[in-house]
Amino acid sequence: MKKKILIVSANYYKDIARGLISSALKLIPKTSRVKIIEVPGTFEIPVVISRNINKYDAFLALGCVIKGKTPHFDFISQASINAIMGLSITSKKPIGNGIITCLNMSQAKARKIKGAEAAKAVISILSLK
Repeated sequence: MKKKILIVSANYYKDIARGLISSALKLIPKTSRVKIIEVPGTFEIPVVISRNINKYDAFLALGCVIKGKTPHFDFISQASINAIMGLSITSKKPIGNGIITCLNMSQAKARKIKGAEAAKAVISILSLK
């Protein structure tokens, strides 16, 4: 059975976003129908998933938040992750959390493979009966 999967990717850090998408696509079965929507930042991911919640079987939320000198990092990270979890529970659909939170760009570059981990989690939930 073909599953429809929506990847919503924050492209604020374009190189990191490409790495997250690339690693995720390597694990998604070829029989799945995949669409990718790019948004400016991680804060915009939940609203796009919410708008599309009835059109897809599963979702991947991919993005990166890097800590700066203000509390903005904490607010954006927490709000995005809480909203994604709430959507997943309410809709009873898997949403893979591939939003990485890092202290610097070096950490972010090293964690681009986290897209694959989010994809693996979603695929495992989709295969449950």
